[in-house]
Amino acid sequence: MRLALAVLAVLAIAAGPAASATQPTITVYAASSLTNVFPKIDPNESYSFAGSNTLATQIEQGAPADVFASANMTLPQKLHKDGFCGKPIVFTRNKLVIVVPSANPANIKSIYGLTKSGVSVDIAAPKVPVGAYTQHVLKKLNITDAVMKNVVSEETDVRSVLSKVALGEVDAGFVYRTDARTVPDQVKVVKIPAAAQPIIRYGICVVSGSAYKDAARAFINLVLGPTGQKQLLKAGFLSP
Repeated sequence: MRLALAVLAVLAIAAGPAASATQPTITVYAASSLTNVFPKIDPNESYSFAGSNTLATQIEQGAPADVFASANMTLPQKLHKDGFCGKPIVFTRNKLVIVVPSANPANIKSIYGLTKSGVSVDIAAPKVPVGAYTQHVLKKLNITDAVMKNVVSEETDVRSVLSKVALGEVDAGFVYRTDARTVPDQVKVVKIPAAAQPIIRYGICVVSGSAYKDAARAFINLVLGPTGQKQLLKAGFLSP
């Protein structure tokens, strides 16, 4: 009996390293515009999607994230400077568009239609990347005051803007073109003049407090590699 127990104990010890060698599940904090695509790149990880600025603040406060994927480079670069994440890498790009409900009750045909009296516009808050990009466009076209007087709400992330437009709660909103593609039957896209289109680069980094840095780097390599880039392009994102 004692011999049998001793053998079982040895086998249990031998099995330990093999079990721990299994790739751990990591937690990825990612911009809400990546909600549909990241799980397709790697369905085995744990994801938290929200406005990039909200996620960056949570990381600064010690949230247990392993990877941070932002809809801009400003936030991950600041985290890197402050020691909260490794050096960020650009992994994809995007474009900003205006979306209107499919019925387009306000008959908006261009960005200048957002300046008309009585039009309701939804945007993201300025600290959210998509909100900052929106302000860039308005300033570039010198229509900030005219459009902002029609803004009825400033959201915490791009998907909240998309939802309000898709539900017909507002006449128009600013989102990424990839978000618009997720609900093609509910919204129509109005393009932004090319001269005012902002440079939208997404940055990704390993969070310094991660306990699984090797797995985090493996995820980033997957996103940057053929598998990840294929899914991003399929979703309407642009190559880095």
